[in-house]
Amino acid sequence: MARYTSSFVANATLGEVPTLLNQVLESCDFGVVYQATDYFMAKETPGKVAFSKLVSVEVLIESTIAKKNEVPVTFVVKNDELPLNPNNHCQQRFQQLQTALQQSQEWRSTTVVPG
Repeated sequence: MARYTSSFVANATLGEVPTLLNQVLESCDFGVVYQATDYFMAKETPGKVAFSKLVSVEVLIESTIAKKNEVPVTFVVKNDELPLNPNNHCQQRFQQLQTALQQSQEWRSTTVVPG
């Protein structure tokens, strides 16, 4: 299973984070399938790649340690594909999400863990 993790800080209030998450996920062609106060699940639309390569994104919102305008968020991008090639489909989608987050003024990167 390919799995890539990164942590960001949203420069927004806790109430604004869901809107920011929806915007960035939709800009990367991920559809939100589940949304809770501190958790999002988004999936890639089927049809473009094999079923085992479909990527899902889990988003963990650290609401318990959030500050007024800083909310820590962890992104876990994964699929069922074996990451035999370092440039696999999951890694490509992870990079696309990272680029979208880094280009936005509302997000600040804290860590990226490949693998």
